[in-house]
Amino acid sequence: VQVVESGGGLVQPGGSLRLSCAASGRTFSTARMGWYRQAPGKERDLVARITSDGNTYYADSVKGRFTISRDNDKNTVYLQMNSLKPEDTAVYYCKADLYPAYLGAYWGQGTQVNVSS
Repeated sequence: VQVVESGGGLVQPGGSLRLSCAASGRTFSTARMGWYRQAPGKERDLVARITSDGNTYYADSVKGRFTISRDNDKNTVYLQMNSLKPEDTAVYYCKADLYPAYLGAYWGQGTQVNVSS
């Protein structure tokens, strides 16, 4: 399974970005997909997660601003980020938790998001 993120970049505070995560393999539709982020000197934290049946979870810091979605036909999960703040600056990683669990979990290489004026 390969997981590849894209869509990062530099954006001004208040702006928007959409991250994409493309995953290979037939197991995508049953996988739980998550977006994590890691700022310099900090731990990697869960930002948002979506289950195979579309249930979502958001960290308190992004609720109301970020939206996670998935397109199983395209094997892709998205993170729409609105009203971005400087504290959202981080490397964003996509993770695929395959089902059943013995198939393992896979991380992408990350995409940098910088929020700055």
